[in-house]
Amino acid sequence: MRLLHTMIRVGDLKRSIKFYTEVLGMRLLRQHDYPDGKFTLAFVGYGDESETAVIELTYNYGVDKYDLGTGFGHIALGVSDIHGMVAEIKRRGGKVTREPGPMKHGTTVIAFVEDPDGYKIELIERK
Repeated sequence: MRLLHTMIRVGDLKRSIKFYTEVLGMRLLRQHDYPDGKFTLAFVGYGDESETAVIELTYNYGVDKYDLGTGFGHIALGVSDIHGMVAEIKRRGGKVTREPGPMKHGTTVIAFVEDPDGYKIELIERK
């Protein structure tokens, strides 16, 4: 078994695809519209779905905002140069909610950014 994808619901599919591809540097892997079901799915990631986990962005027609709830935590991405990545995310217009630094009660260097719908994305420095 392996993790295939994480699904999040988004209020503006074009805005979300732009964030994940242009700000975080992922690729749009596939997108399909389901008019009978009134939704569109877009899959973004850093590699092919056959080899790596990806994110499924789900847009339900007519829904432009969701309550994020209290159960979802965050998506985590491993990066080699966290300070450089945070600077690049800012340059690309991304919102950084926690600057790079050691995690609470630990030494791992982390940072947090937020996507256009308010989902948290943790960056973890991996040397």
